Amino acid sequence: MTEKNNIALKIGFYQEFQNIYRNIAEIFDFNPKKDKAAKIRLSEILSEKGANWDIDDILILFQNLITKKKNIFIFGCGPSLEISINTIIRDLGKNFFKTSVNLVADGASVLLKQLQIPIDGLFTDLDGIGHNEFNYTKFIIVHAHGDNLKKLEFFKDDIINFNNLIATTQIEPSKNIINAGGFTDGDRILYFIRNLILPSQNIFLFGMDFGKIVGRFSKPQLDSNENASMIKKKKLEFSVKLLEYLLKNFSNKIYFVNSDKISKHFSYLTLKDFKKEFKS
Repeated sequence: MTEKNNIALKIGFYQEFQNIYRNIAEIFDFNPKKDKAAKIRLSEILSEKGANWDIDDILILFQNLITKKKNIFIFGCGPSLEISINTIIRDLGKNFFKTSVNLVADGASVLLKQLQIPIDGLFTDLDGIGHNEFNYTKFIIVHAHGDNLKKLEFFKDDIINFNNLIATTQIEPSKNIINAGGFTDGDRILYFIRNLILPSQNIFLFGMDFGKIVGRFSKPQLDSNENASMIKKKKLEFSVKLLEYLLKNFSNKIYFVNSDKISKHFSYLTLKDFKKEFKS
């Protein structure tokens, strides 16, 4: 079996995720036909990238990148994101973030770009970013679902022109689109990398709050944090369940940094403890 086939099998989660997706579709009244339409449209756009783009080659490059450093930082759009990053910059310096692999969920990339923190991988359903974020990341992982068909058209040229691009779906995958599992952009990162990283790597989560407040970087139109809607709360609660399910069989050390405790199954660090960890 080739390296390409191996890496595709490592990431693919469709067989196990099918029942989870059916549950998601039922709870949130998703239309599988619309999800399929989005996947097909994204696949059509990907076909315009030309013969030089090969998803398996990009996956291998992505794995090589994210296994080069000991620590992986994952940034979500929760309300604790901004204070966490600014505190670390103040006490450890901006260059500190160059020592880690930085994977970012959707709109959190806007803040990292503003602060000139390097981004290795941006996972997005295109809801929280603009064109500029395509130019400020080494890899971008675009997710197709029934609610972002218009966004796929809006970002069509960006998708075609950005070479290190990987596409994901929440339904049956195709030859150029992967189902790696996950629900929101944040938990999808962990599902995607679960079998790609090394056992020796540690994972630290920032702004992955999954609480009652939506961070201002979740959507471009937000000027400040706001209370989550009922449906948003429900989605975040489901994401927590997916993370609990995933982390039961996750060998790497994973820490939520500066977040309220949302589950007894997770490990937590205050900012003070986090800084001690890296100053020692």
